[in-house]
Amino acid sequence: MHNRNGKRWVFGLLSLALTFHLTGCWDQVEIENRALVLGLAIDEAPPESVKLETAATHQKNDPLPKKMLRLTAQIAVPGRVPLGPSGGGMGSGGEKENPVWVVQVYGHSLDEALNNLQQEIADPRYLVHLRVIVISKGIAKDGLDELNDYLRRNPEVRRRTWLLVSETEAALLMKVAPPLERIPTLYVQAMVEKAVGMGKLPPNYLGTFWIEESNWGQDGFLPYVTIQGKENILIKGLAYFSGGRFVRTSSTVEIGAYMAVKGYNPGGYSVLFSVPGLGYVMTRITERHTKTDVRIVDGKPRVHLQIHVEGNLDEHFDSPRSIDSATEINQVEEAFERDSTEVIYDFIHQTQRDHSDIFGFGEYVRAQHPGFWRRNIHQKSDWGQMYADIPVSVDMELSIRRTGLKAK
Repeated sequence: MHNRNGKRWVFGLLSLALTFHLTGCWDQVEIENRALVLGLAIDEAPPESVKLETAATHQKNDPLPKKMLRLTAQIAVPGRVPLGPSGGGMGSGGEKENPVWVVQVYGHSLDEALNNLQQEIADPRYLVHLRVIVISKGIAKDGLDELNDYLRRNPEVRRRTWLLVSETEAALLMKVAPPLERIPTLYVQAMVEKAVGMGKLPPNYLGTFWIEESNWGQDGFLPYVTIQGKENILIKGLAYFSGGRFVRTSSTVEIGAYMAVKGYNPGGYSVLFSVPGLGYVMTRITERHTKTDVRIVDGKPRVHLQIHVEGNLDEHFDSPRSIDSATEINQVEEAFERDSTEVIYDFIHQTQRDHSDIFGFGEYVRAQHPGFWRRNIHQKSDWGQMYADIPVSVDMELSIRRTGLKAK
């Protein structure tokens, strides 16, 4: 009898405890009642823009920095976001209705600008769906410490968000909507992520950039984009940094050089070059394999790169001769090795002049020669100065695996 009563008490207490876990989503906010920010564009604003500021966080006469930001936010409109590039599968919105709402505000910092944005929209803003942040060259040149401080503190911002540097006004990228994608932000995101998948861009997300900037033996870089024509976005190169500030951009070909140095796969770049006696050749790189050897010689780090790439012979033109024999294929490989080595050397030497070790050679020194690192590197700028003078040698080797089909 006592056992039966004890069991009843236990079941009663368990039932009471379970009721606290079955209260439902008491603090839920429906997605239709959220302002989902998909993209942000940050540009410099002239000092007179203070007149346009909402001033939701301070008094008008408070002494504040003269620097002003113009923030352009792209907000998803519930029910209008299409499920594909065509009109089929859309929500309640029609074909001519805009699936996003672009709002522009001003502020002295990113956080203040977002607070001013909240004053102009009814629903609470959320950054959990933020996909792309585009900044202008002017913002990048001033340094990203203040911008990164807010983004790193905000738990809504995902580390796989893309941070891009724009050659043009950043706000313009919030309005580009080609036929393939009606939402500009999702088009920009798809473009850079597909470029990564095709081997045309390193996977340098926002979180990766933060890690690079935090490492003493490495500097960060970001994809550099611009608007080509009216509705095309061009990945123009890499915007690399030194001391937390943007210093220079690479060319498009130098993206391939960087990925060869780092050994990123898959390979995706095609190279046009001249082969003496054989005319011009297009070779498409399919794989990259790189070994980085760092040694201390005469009290100075010395870097040696062994790069082996595999590729296909895609095109041969402007020559009456054909490429059929192993000897001619060897000529193509030697010409590629000579030209590509020169491109890699030029790019590395340019980053050395800019004191920007985007390749992370300093991290090899820190990991493999910790004693040397502790004796000589006491802050990040010390490695930037040392990187400018270290010798780097490159051994490049190309193996052509396929030459295509040809009827004889």
